[in-house]
Amino acid sequence: MDNQKLAQLLFPAITGTPEDLQRQFPPRDLPEGAKVTRMGPSPTGFIHLGNLYGAFVDERMAHLSGGTFYLRIEDTDDKRYVEGAVETITSSLAFFGIGFDEGACSDGAYGPYFQSQRAEIYQTFVKDLVRRGLAYPCFLTEEDLARIRAEQEANKETTGIYGRYAEKSRSLTLEEIEDNLRQGKSYVIRLRSSGNTEPDGSVRYIHVKDAIRGDVSMPANDQDVVILKATGIPTYHFAHVVDDYLMRTTHVVRGEEWLMSLPIHIELFEKLGLEPPVYCHTAVLMKLDEETGNKRKLSKRKDPELSLDYYRSEGYHPQAVKEYLMTILNSDFEEWRAANPETPLEDFPFSTEKMNSAGALFDLNKLNDISKDVLLGIPARELAGFLTDWAALARPELVPLFTDADTGYGPDYLTKILDLGRSGNKPRKDLIYGRQIFDFIGYFFDEYFRVEETIPENVSDEDAREILRRYLDTYDHSDDQGQWFDKIRAIAVDMGYAAKPKDYKKHPEDYKGHVGHVSTVIRLAVMGRTQSPDVWEIQQILGEDRTKARLRALLV
Repeated sequence: MDNQKLAQLLFPAITGTPEDLQRQFPPRDLPEGAKVTRMGPSPTGFIHLGNLYGAFVDERMAHLSGGTFYLRIEDTDDKRYVEGAVETITSSLAFFGIGFDEGACSDGAYGPYFQSQRAEIYQTFVKDLVRRGLAYPCFLTEEDLARIRAEQEANKETTGIYGRYAEKSRSLTLEEIEDNLRQGKSYVIRLRSSGNTEPDGSVRYIHVKDAIRGDVSMPANDQDVVILKATGIPTYHFAHVVDDYLMRTTHVVRGEEWLMSLPIHIELFEKLGLEPPVYCHTAVLMKLDEETGNKRKLSKRKDPELSLDYYRSEGYHPQAVKEYLMTILNSDFEEWRAANPETPLEDFPFSTEKMNSAGALFDLNKLNDISKDVLLGIPARELAGFLTDWAALARPELVPLFTDADTGYGPDYLTKILDLGRSGNKPRKDLIYGRQIFDFIGYFFDEYFRVEETIPENVSDEDAREILRRYLDTYDHSDDQGQWFDKIRAIAVDMGYAAKPKDYKKHPEDYKGHVGHVSTVIRLAVMGRTQSPDVWEIQQILGEDRTKARLRALLV
C-alpha cells in the first residue's frame, strides 16, 4: 500500500501538517505548575449536578495554581444540539460563581472552541495517521456491522471491529479503495490498533497515573475504533485527544464512566505522538434509594435534584451548594471549615489527592443543614436581595411585595423579617432555601396569612376568645419585651393558668394550663402557627395596626 498516495486520495484539500498546528498553538505562557483545565459539555440544553461537580474541580485546580479554565463545546453530534444550550451552560455555572477564562463563551487564542468548527484541524491529524499507515478507510455498511455483531454475540465474544473482524477492511488494496470511492460508497476512518497482546500471547496493559485514583492498570486497546465519521467530523475519542493537546490542557477531569475509554485515548495519544494530560476520574454521584435503602446513581428520571435548574427554582443559595459539594470533593473540608468559619471558600487548599474514588454520596438533608449555616452568615439585606432574585425566577407574584413599599411591605420590611432571631449567642437557623423561606415567613404578608393550627387542648374556645379580648385591651405597641410578657403572665394567672410551666407540671390539678398555653393562643392569632420566632419581635415587624387587625379577626 502506498500510504502517502492513500492519504492524498482521501484528504486532497488538507495541505497543512500536525507540526504546523503545534506551531500555531504553542504551549501556554503560564507560571510553572499552572494547570489548564476545561469543561467540554455537549450542547443538549440539560446541565446537571455532575457538570457542576466537575466544573468546580476544574475551576479550583486551574485558579489555585494560577492556570486557565476554558469552555469547549463538543457539538460533533448535531442531532443532540439544542438552541440556546451554550447560554444555558454559562448562565447556570455563573449562578454558582463559576466562570471561564476563555472558550466558547468569550473566545481566546486556542480556538475555535466549538468542535464543529475544527474539522480541518482533525482531518490534518487523521491524514497524517493514514500517511503513516496507522489509520485506514473502512467501507463496512450498517448491515455488515450488524452481521458481525450478531456473530460475536453468538460466539460470546467482545463486540467491535478488531482482529479477524478488521482484517478485510485493513487489507483493502489502493485499487479497491479507489474503486469504492468511484462508486460513491460511504466510509469512515478507523484507527489501526496495535492490539493488546504481547509477543508471548499475554495481555498487554496500559499504566496511567490518575490524579484521583492513583495507579490505574487496564488491558490496552485492541479495537479499530472510528476516529473520523463519514461526515468528516471526528468521534468524541479522537476530537478529545486532538483538542486537549492543541488547547494545551494539562488535567482532564471527567466521571469514572470514562475509565473504560482510557485505553483508546492512550493509544490515540501514542499513535499521534502527543503527550497525554493528567487524567482525574471523579466518583459517580450516588444517593440512598428511599425504597430499597441501597446506594444508586442519581437519575435524571427519578431525581429532580440532579438538574441544576432544581437548585435555582427551589432557591438554594449558590454558596450553600458549593460548600456542600466541597464536603463531597475533599475529605478534610469540614474540618477546615470548622477551624475557619469566616474564611472564604476560595481559600480552602483543594486537592485531588483528597478526593474519594468511590461513589460520592449525595445527601439533600446535609445540603439543607449546610445551607442553614451559610444563610446565617449572609447579611439580611443581602439575603433579601437574593430572595427577591429567586422570586423573579420562580414566584414573580411575590416581587412587588419584596420591592415596593407602596404594597405596605417592601425591601426594608423583608430585611427585618429575614434578620429575625439571627443575633445573640444562639441564633435561629430557620432559613434554608427560597421556597422554604417564603413558606416559613409567609404569615408576615396578609395575602398569605392563614391560621394553620388549632388552639392548645388545655384552652377552651371561650377562654381563647377571652385571652384575645384581654390581650387587645392591654396591648401597647411601645411595651418592651419584659413589659409585654408581664401582661401575658397577668392574663394567664387571672384566668386560672399557671404563671410558670413548671408549676403546672407539679400541680396540674390546680390550673387550667400554663402561661405557655396562653401565649400560644396569641401566637396563633398573630402568626397562624404554634411554633415561630419570638412573638414580641414579630409584632414589632408587623406593626401595631396589622397586629391588632389579626387579633380582632379571630374574635369575630
